[in-house]
Amino acid sequence: MNTSAASADVVTTRSEQRCFGGVQGFYEHHSAACAGPMRFAVYVPPHKEGAKLPVLYFLAGLTCTDETFVVKAGAQRVASELGLVVVTLDTSPRSARHPGDDASWDFGVGAGFYLDATQAPWSANYKMETYVVDELRTLIEARFPVDSDRCGIFGHSMGGHGALTLALRHPALYRSVSAIAPIVAPASVPWGKKAFAHYLGDDVASWRAHDTCQLLKDGKRFASPPLIDQGTADKFLDEQLQPERLTALAEEVGQPFNFRRHEGYDHSYFFIQTVIADHLRHHAQMLSKPA
Repeated sequence: MNTSAASADVVTTRSEQRCFGGVQGFYEHHSAACAGPMRFAVYVPPHKEGAKLPVLYFLAGLTCTDETFVVKAGAQRVASELGLVVVTLDTSPRSARHPGDDASWDFGVGAGFYLDATQAPWSANYKMETYVVDELRTLIEARFPVDSDRCGIFGHSMGGHGALTLALRHPALYRSVSAIAPIVAPASVPWGKKAFAHYLGDDVASWRAHDTCQLLKDGKRFASPPLIDQGTADKFLDEQLQPERLTALAEEVGQPFNFRRHEGYDHSYFFIQTVIADHLRHHAQMLSKPA
C-alpha cells in the first residue's frame, strides 16, 4: 500500500501490523469536510502485486471510533480469505468542540449520524456524509489497492442507519449493503429525533432524506438486496430500532432484502462477531457479480 504523497493531503501512519497474511493499518489525515484531523483504519488482505480489490466501508455505532470494529468484530480472518479491503472510520469530528457536544453519549462527539449538518454550529464541521462518500473514499482509492467499481457499505446501529441511507442516496457508489441492528426510522425514534433536530433543524420534512423508511417511500432503491440482522434480546429493539417498520415497508414497495432475526442476541459486539462472516460473504458475493 502507498501512504506517500499520492495526493495533496498528508496521511500519517499511526501503526501497521501484519494480520492473517495482510496488513491492518491505522491512519490520520486532515479532513476538509470535517475541518480537522480524522482517523481511519484499513485492512488490506494478502494479494498479488498490482491487483485491485473490492472494498467495504464499515460505519460504527454511537460512542465508537475507527478502532472499535477493528479490535472487537474479528473480521480480518474472513476478509483475508475473501480478499476484501475493509475501511473503518471515526463516528464524528473530534477536534472542533461545540457547547453540549459531550453532554450525552447519544449526540455530538461519537454521534455524527453520517449526515451533513445544516444548522450552526454543527454545520461548520459535522459533514460526515461528505466525508464518507467523497473525501475518504477518494483518499482510499488513491492510496490503497481497491477497485472503485466494487464498493460496499455496512454498519451497526447508528452505523447501520448510515449504511442504509447512504446506499439509498448514492446507489451508483455502493453495489452492496448490509446492516446489523440498524436504526431504520431515525425520524421517528428518540435517537434520531434528538440528532436530527440539532443537525438538521426543526423542519422535519428535511429529515426524510436521512431516514431509510422515508427514502424507500420516496422511491429510492438499493443497488442490490441488503442483508440485515437483528437480535431479539436487543435492549434498544422496541424504542430505537423498530425493524418492523422496514420489513413492512419493504414488502409494500417491493424492495427485496434478507432480514434475519436471531433469538437471544443483544446489541453488543458479541452479536457482530456472530454474524460478521455472513456479512462479509454477502458483500463478496454481490461484488463478484458484473456491474
